[in-house]
Amino acid sequence: MRGGHYICGLPGDVRPGVPLRAGMVFRMFCPFALVPLLADAADPAAAPPEFLKTLINTLPLALIAVAAYLLLFRPEQERRRRQQDLLGGLKKNDRVVTTAGIYGTVANVERDADRVVLKIDDAANVKITVTLSSIARVLGEEKSEARTGRDES
Repeated sequence: MRGGHYICGLPGDVRPGVPLRAGMVFRMFCPFALVPLLADAADPAAAPPEFLKTLINTLPLALIAVAAYLLLFRPEQERRRRQQDLLGGLKKNDRVVTTAGIYGTVANVERDADRVVLKIDDAANVKITVTLSSIARVLGEEKSEARTGRDES
């Protein structure tokens, strides 16, 4: 690409007071260095093909959409699916931790009422009722695997 104008910094063939040709505005405002190179490599009098213009203008938006899906939406969908699987497999006598940090054992699960009764203290028979969605994780399988791993080593 030719150098910019010495006063205003516009591309070399764009000068103040000179009417713009078809490809000049496209080359001025496109943020990619590739577009001016492609436009200058072809016949300078001819405008870039319409398909190339459309592709270059929509490519950044498409890349942003793909990056947003991969970095934001997909991990959130995976986390939500794992949480639904965890709550779907919740049963009596599972040791759980709530989102508030309360440890307890499931005494009763009422899925239609969206409630779980947790037994907090066996000696005093303390029970609380929480919503099903407030269960953060199940400790039952994790603790038994950790114990078997320690006993074998």
